[in-house]
Amino acid sequence: MTGLPDFGVLLARLASHRQWDIADLSTSAEIPEPELRAVYEGMAPRPSLLRRLAPVLNLHAADLFVIADVPVPDELAPLDARARGLVAGLVKDAVGLPAEHRRQLIQLARSLPQESRTEPVRTPPVYERFKRGPGGVLMRMVGNRNLTWTGIAHTFLILTGRYWSAATYGGVGNGRKELTPDLLTDFATVLGVPVDTLSVLTGVDIPDDPPPPNPAAVDAAELMWDVRRLTVDQVRQVADAARVVPGA
Repeated sequence: MTGLPDFGVLLARLASHRQWDIADLSTSAEIPEPELRAVYEGMAPRPSLLRRLAPVLNLHAADLFVIADVPVPDELAPLDARARGLVAGLVKDAVGLPAEHRRQLIQLARSLPQESRTEPVRTPPVYERFKRGPGGVLMRMVGNRNLTWTGIAHTFLILTGRYWSAATYGGVGNGRKELTPDLLTDFATVLGVPVDTLSVLTGVDIPDDPPPPNPAAVDAAELMWDVRRLTVDQVRQVADAARVVPGA
């Protein structure tokens, strides 16, 4: 599987998966039905439409931009590329904490002030510019989490128990490595996106009754998303808090 249908086809699949027709989606997202119908028929979606659709589809807006093959706006991109080297370590420390302390970390990340961007949005190197295919879209969504190339492999290991090299994940992005149901489930865990949603998007079948995600992994994926908007110093502050032994 090397390509993906146009966004309109994927949008129709996502709506159908939720048993919505176009009128239901129009009402829920407060988007005029004619505009949605035009997107269904192949018109490129406007950024404002993607922003309205994202919460209705239970997706982050930045991820929906990737799915639609529309450039992610600067204000939705990770804030500070210098923080990329801290994220995998933060995830490792967070999953070892009791649930109450994981939630405290998430609240800390959300409480920190949103700083202004001081550097341009990171330009991915050539090997990260994946073509529009199932694996490419998933890897570009992982890129929205502000992970280093090595950090991707480590984060998958921490949250799923499976280790592949960073180059292997690159092969998934480039379509050289098969996107299996197990691997799709791993992506769902790391991305914090329901696996059935990813199945609808990629066309990769999954078992009818997949196991529920691990609560620690759910919290870690949420934390990873929240710290992407922080500066390197703020992420370091959250990472320091994660290393404080509860009750010590």
